[in-house]
Amino acid sequence: MDALETDQNVVNESEVEEGVHNYSAESEWVKPTDPVLLERLEWFKDQKIGLMMHWGPYSQLGLVESWALSDADGDWSRGGVDWTEDMENFKREYVDLNKTFNPIRVQPELWADLAAEGGFKYLTFTTKHHDGFCMWDTRTTDYRITGPETPFHMHRYADLCKHIFDAFRSRGLAISAYFSKADWNTPYYWAPGMERGQHMWRGPSYDPTEYPWLWEKFVKFTHDQIEELLTRYGRIDMLWLDAGWVRGGERKQDIRLDEIVDRMREHQPWLLAVDRTVGGPYENVVTPEQTIPKQAMHIPWESCITLGTSFSFKYEDTYKSGREIVHLLLEIVSKGGNLALNVGPQPDGRLPEGAIRGMKELGAWLAQYGEAVYGTRIAEPYFRDGYAFTRKGSEVFCFKLYKTADAAMEQEIHIPYDGAVLDVQWFDNSEALDYTRTDTGLKVVLPEQAVQGSCPIAHVIRIVTE
Repeated sequence: MDALETDQNVVNESEVEEGVHNYSAESEWVKPTDPVLLERLEWFKDQKIGLMMHWGPYSQLGLVESWALSDADGDWSRGGVDWTEDMENFKREYVDLNKTFNPIRVQPELWADLAAEGGFKYLTFTTKHHDGFCMWDTRTTDYRITGPETPFHMHRYADLCKHIFDAFRSRGLAISAYFSKADWNTPYYWAPGMERGQHMWRGPSYDPTEYPWLWEKFVKFTHDQIEELLTRYGRIDMLWLDAGWVRGGERKQDIRLDEIVDRMREHQPWLLAVDRTVGGPYENVVTPEQTIPKQAMHIPWESCITLGTSFSFKYEDTYKSGREIVHLLLEIVSKGGNLALNVGPQPDGRLPEGAIRGMKELGAWLAQYGEAVYGTRIAEPYFRDGYAFTRKGSEVFCFKLYKTADAAMEQEIHIPYDGAVLDVQWFDNSEALDYTRTDTGLKVVLPEQAVQGSCPIAHVIRIVTE
């Protein structure tokens, strides 16, 4: 087994399994010393829900983004490649998708309106995935949305990042720029003619210690792209970095991230960095993917979870209901995190109808109960027995979750909360509720109207603690 194959095994076990990234342990989080960053992390914890969008030429295929280009990941990523067995030709077809990517039905202002209506507070948008296609007007490569081979390059929204970022900012949403540190298009990373031959993996095609001059070109290429995004595209609140295998140490892929982030913070001192799965001072936020931690975490974190079944657009996908989304949000928030809810736009530039429906259902619920979600912090017992808890000042909000609209409801409920209590109120109208202390928490009598009709997504109760 050669050195590159050995590295591949290490990466598979510790970074990514079938496209799903592991996440750093709470103990690996490093608290910033800069008071501006500490303030921004408190801001981040207030937001609770962000909209994530994976989008690029790959949306035309309805396949997982980028990963099928990596031969070492082909066993799980190529299941949808049903028209050819020639993987070298497939890779050429994938790379050429830029020549047919023409999302003329995109409406950034409509996207932003839907996000604001849905209750989202920030946008995490894929400026570049591992395949290297840039969704902004970069000067570093022609493999970009404004490149001469991309038919969209003459469109009024051709510089997609600019128009999308501007539209979302105008609705009051913050901007988080997703950026892959790996780039499988540039010859500075996947360099041709190396010992690996045509069999690619997610890392570079060469050993950076043996070709330091080539690796240095990749470092400059990466720094130049990050600098473009952070100096030409307005306020960026968070730089969300993927491809955790691109790091120094045993990976031998040091891109000197500290240099570029520190330099960019001279322009944007509020900038949070998310060097996911790496740990250390540049992973300000930890990012579980398609999962929720079993226990509460007392650090800044967000779960990245798809509204459908895939991060990228998938034909005939199945989308989560408003009830499912709210339950995800409440479990995550009660454990101290944010929800980054991912929607993959269609290749024509529209958002899928199933996704829009879920976003609107979420927004309608948050319009009524957002006070108990936004700006809150965790409160014991966090999430237990179908109940979620949050705290804001002297008030604890309790959510009793119902899985279906026909679930059984009881007027007398038993809340597993043993903290101090001065008053218990029905959130909807602040009506005082009868309650008694028990050995296991609180016995609370709900209003009669609360248990009539179809079952709500959750019953919400306000507990006054002092």
